[in-house]
Amino acid sequence: MKKVVLAFSGGLDTSFCCIYLTQDLGLEVHSVVVNTGGFSEEEIQHIEKRAYELGVKSHTTIDETENYYRETIKYLIFGNVLKNATYPLSVSAERVCQATAIANYAKKIGAECVAHGSTGAGNDQVRFDMIFETLIPGIEIITPIRDLKLSREAEIDYLNSHGVEYSAEKAKYSINKGLWGTSVGGAETLTSNQYLPETAWPTAVTSTEPRQITIDFEYGEPVALDGEKIGSVKVIQQLQDLAQPYGIGRDIHIGDTIIGIKGRVGFEAAAPLILIKAHHTLEKHTLTKWQLSWKDQIAAFYGNYMHEGQMHDPVMRDIEAFLQSAQSTVSGRVIVELHPYRFVIIGIESDHDLMSNKFGSYGEMNKGYTGDDVKGFSKIFGNQTLIWHKVNKGD
Repeated sequence: MKKVVLAFSGGLDTSFCCIYLTQDLGLEVHSVVVNTGGFSEEEIQHIEKRAYELGVKSHTTIDETENYYRETIKYLIFGNVLKNATYPLSVSAERVCQATAIANYAKKIGAECVAHGSTGAGNDQVRFDMIFETLIPGIEIITPIRDLKLSREAEIDYLNSHGVEYSAEKAKYSINKGLWGTSVGGAETLTSNQYLPETAWPTAVTSTEPRQITIDFEYGEPVALDGEKIGSVKVIQQLQDLAQPYGIGRDIHIGDTIIGIKGRVGFEAAAPLILIKAHHTLEKHTLTKWQLSWKDQIAAFYGNYMHEGQMHDPVMRDIEAFLQSAQSTVSGRVIVELHPYRFVIIGIESDHDLMSNKFGSYGEMNKGYTGDDVKGFSKIFGNQTLIWHKVNKGD
């Protein structure tokens, strides 16, 4: 029997794949769940139990949480990346990490095939296929949901007919949780004019009293929450637990898929949105205008290319080197206030704050130049524009 490594989550699509690959295609299935910070230990055990119930030969859990932060999320923070000024790439970034880990595992066990549960209508099919073809060229890629053009109802019927109970209510919303946020897809996100109901959001709104917190950054990385230095991954996790019950970070992203169609997805990502805004505020105090300008342009490309699964293109390492270099003075504390459904950046404290009053106070006084200096500078600074208007006065 041929070995196939299946990217497995225990949800509807990958449950279908388990049965189909084993019983219809006669393959030896080795399921792998890649934990990118979205699963508890209890959930990991439940997924493993389910995999064996579905007939896999072996099941493996690969914890990529730290690698996911170090190789991906860190640079999204450095670049203040929000796709279409909205979405923190919660799923796109995660899929790149997962596909890479699965490719490496398939190589490790000498599998002839690799499979994933992507449909034919979204981005994941391209991300997984492209990374597999890059890292394990020549291996057979099997995509049952895409190839059979199955609806969710058809998958449920198939599982039920093979003795696996799966209710339509359970499959109503597709939820993907990771370290960098949770995506929510369902009936409303397939329309252009409906919003997700309160019951669809994974975290209920239970916090209502305003709360002030602090986030400490060192060289652009979040390292402490409320003065307690706990490391970047734990800052993200604890900030998410603290802020998500306020309903912060909920939104619906409308984007262009890799295959050219428009798509909507709901997400709740309190920690990513707070961290990106806090980091960006600290940067505006500690970087020069041209550092900020070039970072914005380069980071937009980086986010779009990551969204399209191109993390193994060497240009991404070049951009990461630039983003890393720009963080040399991005250290300090950001004060944030949490409220129901919103947050406020109160301000920052940093030894690298370029707003230092040693050099003057905006709108009040200066200490580094005279009024005559400004008069001369203004005349020279606008000289070419003045010449253009004089030469072209008659036009």
